[in-house]
Amino acid sequence: MEIYIQMKAAGKRKPVLDHIPYELPEQISTLREFLTELVRIEVERYNSKGMDVQVVPYLTKEEIEDRASVGKLGFGRIYSEKKADFAKASENALQCFEDGLVRVFQNERELEHLDDPVQIQKGDCFTLIRLTFLAGRLW
Repeated sequence: MEIYIQMKAAGKRKPVLDHIPYELPEQISTLREFLTELVRIEVERYNSKGMDVQVVPYLTKEEIEDRASVGKLGFGRIYSEKKADFAKASENALQCFEDGLVRVFQNERELEHLDDPVQIQKGDCFTLIRLTFLAGRLW
């Protein structure tokens, strides 16, 4: 089933949100399962990139201009042989939600508990907001 995740458009100074399509299995019934599935998708995407062994790395003029508009010039490559660990990543994502560092909205409704039932419809839009501390210390 295709859903959308709202993400801040890279390189935009105004708070523009892009709708990024994701394909989810039909059997997701709780927020915990939803977050775990998103982490699985992202870990697989990261691990599939693999290491790049380009002999002479270079960027074309167009690539430099595109990446400069985003605010980060780089080759978009992974320089470490270490793969992401799905178990650790999903545990971390769930802990961040439980600690209140991440908020999740389905369409315009906030999802507040990991084990509450979630009715996901084709075309739903989810927004994940990572909260950060602006000043001071946590404790």
